[in-house]
Amino acid sequence: MLKIRLSRVGKKKRPAYRIVVADSRAPRDGANIEIVGHYDPLTDPPTIVINEERATHWLEHGAQPSEAVAKLLARKSASGEEKEEPIPPAAESEGEGEASAPEEEGQADQESSAAEAESGDKP
Repeated sequence: MLKIRLSRVGKKKRPAYRIVVADSRAPRDGANIEIVGHYDPLTDPPTIVINEERATHWLEHGAQPSEAVAKLLARKSASGEEKEEPIPPAAESEGEGEASAPEEEGQADQESSAAEAESGDKP
């Protein structure tokens, strides 16, 4: 079975990790199939670099992430979504215009229903 897990690299008391795809029977720092990223917990904020395309490929082909890698993937995707797709100012102004239009239609519907009610009361 394939696992996406951390492989320790770096100096003594200065850990850094590679995010690797490896056979679950292989040792932690042993043979791996592919390096899909790296993680440095000592920087502020911690550095997380993941090739999301390759990680997704391996997940689709049955690789299971370790608990630590699953947390890193979640953290990376949460922070990546905010930065990748900012809302342009033009879209914000269009959204405001569309939001006000249904309110106006709702007011018009209320006025027409009030007029019908008044005309219905006078037979």
